[in-house]
Amino acid sequence: MKNLIPFILVVLFLVSMNASGQESAFAKAESLFKKEQYKSAKPLFESYLKSNRNDLKTLEYLGDIAGHAKDWDTAIAYYERLVELDGNVANYHYKYGGVMGMKALEINKLRAATMISDIKGAFLKAAELDPKHIETRWALVEFYIQLPGIIGGSEEKAIKYAAELSAISPVDGYLAKGYIAEYNDRPKDAERYYIAAVKEGGSMTCYTKLYEHYEKQGMSAEALATIQEAQEKHKSNNRLHYQLGKVAGQYGIGLDQGIECLNQYIALYSAKDGVPKDWAYLRLAQIYKHKGDKEKAEIWIDKALSSRSDFKEALAEKRIIQAL
Repeated sequence: MKNLIPFILVVLFLVSMNASGQESAFAKAESLFKKEQYKSAKPLFESYLKSNRNDLKTLEYLGDIAGHAKDWDTAIAYYERLVELDGNVANYHYKYGGVMGMKALEINKLRAATMISDIKGAFLKAAELDPKHIETRWALVEFYIQLPGIIGGSEEKAIKYAAELSAISPVDGYLAKGYIAEYNDRPKDAERYYIAAVKEGGSMTCYTKLYEHYEKQGMSAEALATIQEAQEKHKSNNRLHYQLGKVAGQYGIGLDQGIECLNQYIALYSAKDGVPKDWAYLRLAQIYKHKGDKEKAEIWIDKALSSRSDFKEALAEKRIIQAL
């Protein structure tokens, strides 16, 4: 028996080392995921899952990675497994319904119609499990407002979930009601709700919804004023520099300020700003076109095309500039 003790200790040590190694691998994968290095994190999570088949967090991470890559079938499989293992977590049902919805958008209408019941069921279950789950209620608002009435769409039900959003988060409630009004071609109501959202929350999302609404309605002066107000409040947001330049270029108003803002956007640009710099070059060309400065307009439109030779909007703008 004494001779067995060292052997048992060695086995326990090796098991402990293996477990420690697995935990270390998971921690590394999780760190990579949080840095949005999904391709590097994926094989580490997959390896960890082989020894931990029912680990919920690993399944969720792999589902998130598949969703980010728009690999809807794989994401569906991971989230479905999560729902099977623990059906009492609202977020699992929400993500499951979400990726099914994304897949439905990419397949033919007949096949998509067969998925509607499962998508709705997942969202409704998430809403039932968590009375304060904001994302699920947003999903239900969009689900009911976009779905044709003949297969279950209902503005009344969309308004019901917008009301639930209002109770959880007033600003989300205003945004949801604005979305419903805008979708149903009630621009005055949409404007009223988006203004209320700006007053309630004042976030970039609120301002963006309002100035985009004004742009869609051709209300260029109101769009410009909204962006200027947002710029004053969110001074560090570089994206606003582009948006102001965009309005100036499209509508021929606030031209000098537009030039200044676009130059700042280009100087401060990073990938997180979202809009490529060649769009800023295009807007500068449009502004100089409005100012009647053909030479500078041509310089900037050529710069846009040197960045991307098949830039359709820039090619069309170049033809307009050349005709000046």
